[in-house]
Amino acid sequence: MSSLALSPRPDQIAELTRGLALPLPAIDEIYLQIIAQGIVQAFQDVRANHARTVATGDEAEVTSILVARLNSMIEEDQLWRQLVSSVVRGAESLNYNGTHLEKRPDLSIHLSGRATRFPLTAEAKIIDATRGEHLYCSQGLVRFLDGQYGWGGREAFMIAYVRDGTKISARLQPYLAQAAYAASYAVQTGLTAHPVNGCDAAQSKHGRSFLYTHTSPPANNPGIITVWHLWFDASPSTTIAAANVTIP
Repeated sequence: MSSLALSPRPDQIAELTRGLALPLPAIDEIYLQIIAQGIVQAFQDVRANHARTVATGDEAEVTSILVARLNSMIEEDQLWRQLVSSVVRGAESLNYNGTHLEKRPDLSIHLSGRATRFPLTAEAKIIDATRGEHLYCSQGLVRFLDGQYGWGGREAFMIAYVRDGTKISARLQPYLAQAAYAASYAVQTGLTAHPVNGCDAAQSKHGRSFLYTHTSPPANNPGIITVWHLWFDASPSTTIAAANVTIP
C-alpha cells in the first residue's frame, strides 16, 4: 500500500501541465522586485499592528497574518492588484512527478496574467538561537531544488523571521559557501546582496536535482532556479519598539 501511494502519477502531471511548456518563462526582474517590496510592506504593517504575534508566534501564526495582509493589499493598492490576484497559505499542490498530491508551500502567490496552476511560491522559517541556517536550508530551500515546490517556474522566495539579529551575510552566506553545503544545495551562484528596502535581502541560484517526467529530453530539464532570500527583523526588542507596545 505504501509503495503504491508513493508511485508517480503521470495522469495527474499530464493534466496539470496540459498546454504549458515548462519551466514557465522567467518573471521580469522588475516584477519580482515589486513583489519583494510588497512582502516587505506587508510584514512592516503586520509588525506595527500585531507585535506580539510577530515577536512570539510560531511560523504558521506569523505567516498566516502576513498572508492576510498581502490579500488585503490587493483591495487597497492598485499596483499590487495589477500584479497579484491572490495569496494562499498552505495550498495543496503536487510535486514534480505526482508522488505527493498534498505538498503545502507556505505561500502561493498567484500572479495576474500568469498560469494559475503554477503560482510563485515562498517558504518561511524562523531564525533564532535554536533554529538557524541548517533548518532554513534542509527544510526550506531544498524543497525548491528537489521538485517539491516551485518546480514549474524559475523563481522562488525564502522568507526568514529573524529573532536573534543575525544577517544573511554573517549566517547564511558562509554556510552556503562551505564546499559540502554548496554541493548539497547545488549552488550555481552564491548569495549576492540585493537591494530591497526594509529588509535584509539576497539572491542565489541553484541547480535542481530532478527531471520533468511529462516530457522528453532535452525539454525535461527544469534548469536553474533563482531564490530570493528576504530576512525580516522579528526580534522582540525591535518589533515591540516599532509597534510602541510593551509585552508583559
